[in-house]
Amino acid sequence: MIRLYDTLTGTVRPLELRDPGKVSLYACGPTVYDHPHVGHARSALTYDILRRYLEWLGLEVTHAANITDIDDKIIARAAREGRSEAEVAAEFEKSYVDAMDAVGVLHPHSRPHATEYVSEMIAFVEGLVESGAAYANEAGVYLRVGRLADYGALVHRTPADLREGAGARVEVDENKEDPLDFALWKSAKPGEPTWDSPWGPGRPGWHIECVAMSMGILGEDFDIHGGGDDLAFPHHENERAEATASGRKFARHWVHHAMVNVAGEKMSKSLGNFRTAGDLFAAHDPRAFRLLILQTHYRKTMEINTEVMTQAETALERFDSLARRAAAAGVDSSAAGSDLDPTAVEAFRSAMDNDLGTPEATATVFDTVRRANAALDAGSADAAVLFATVVDLAGALGLTFGEGDATGDDPEADQIDAMVAARTAARAARDFAEADRLRDELTARGIVVEDTANGPVWHRA
Repeated sequence: MIRLYDTLTGTVRPLELRDPGKVSLYACGPTVYDHPHVGHARSALTYDILRRYLEWLGLEVTHAANITDIDDKIIARAAREGRSEAEVAAEFEKSYVDAMDAVGVLHPHSRPHATEYVSEMIAFVEGLVESGAAYANEAGVYLRVGRLADYGALVHRTPADLREGAGARVEVDENKEDPLDFALWKSAKPGEPTWDSPWGPGRPGWHIECVAMSMGILGEDFDIHGGGDDLAFPHHENERAEATASGRKFARHWVHHAMVNVAGEKMSKSLGNFRTAGDLFAAHDPRAFRLLILQTHYRKTMEINTEVMTQAETALERFDSLARRAAAAGVDSSAAGSDLDPTAVEAFRSAMDNDLGTPEATATVFDTVRRANAALDAGSADAAVLFATVVDLAGALGLTFGEGDATGDDPEADQIDAMVAARTAARAARDFAEADRLRDELTARGIVVEDTANGPVWHRA
């Protein structure tokens, strides 16, 4: 079974499932007040890759990823632009989904919206108040953190440690009994959207949203809760506190991915290095971003710049070239039937089972690309098995071949085929000047010709 680093225990340990053969996965989604940035894309891809691999292992995955569609930033943008909160959220949710579609992220099985679960949130908070785990005042409803002996365990700090820094990342409020107490429900403020509740009109706190949505969809004691390591505290710790205070079992395994650096610095609007996912995918092949994600372990900070994106695009060309060469040789990925190369499969699985070791797994895929090319050059029967293995393992990572692999649909295909054939004939006749002229003309038209053991193969650059 796959072993994953668990933030709560601080160890890499086997994924122990609530229900044998089934995985319940909740990943924190975006707050939709602006266009998604590359950090959002890294997050979505991390759990997309985890889901794909678990499914490749034959497990049945239920994947939920929320949309936070009510939040201070959404409210502020709506007020600034004279729009409703729902209009702002709808615009940027679409922007987010479109960007994730561009990079091949599978849609979650459930994409709950916070505003759809307010009644469940109110019921949850009512239970906490009734048990004495929470208290209400004119500002809202707060959780009594002091009753939780292990508060802070997700970030391996004690409540006393956290109180010392209670102004840095914890909202200080004179309405609180304890600086660490946090809002479950916020009383209404002028101009903000509100819902009726036993404590008067107001809206839910951020943390209670994910608790209600995750357990509402996946049930108690679900298997994996994921998100960026910037969410471990206070967001995820507060989710865990709410569930613990209610007497419910929450996530069995906590998975957190690292952040993104742009040109050597943490991405930040204030630094001017903020990159939207849409801008990046317009400038580069979106598959190159997935490849960079795969080549960086999910718990390591990831660097994004033009150079590394270009390098990833060059690496993808090796991948796409194999598909073209296999097609030219009449090698189909299904020709090998159910046979895959056991050496590659074992290396791939060993890497992925070891805390989602995608860098090593991706290296195995590209090594198999090299071996498949060598088999094609040699006319070996192993080519079909190796190509099928590349397709299978790449699919487990969400890597796809480029859309330009098939040239038959190209509007100039017949003309280009004729030019390539004429170049081949010129070379056979040792008329190298004519062959070079034809190749230069093809290059000027954006055509790349690859000479293989099975004849020339062309594609658009």
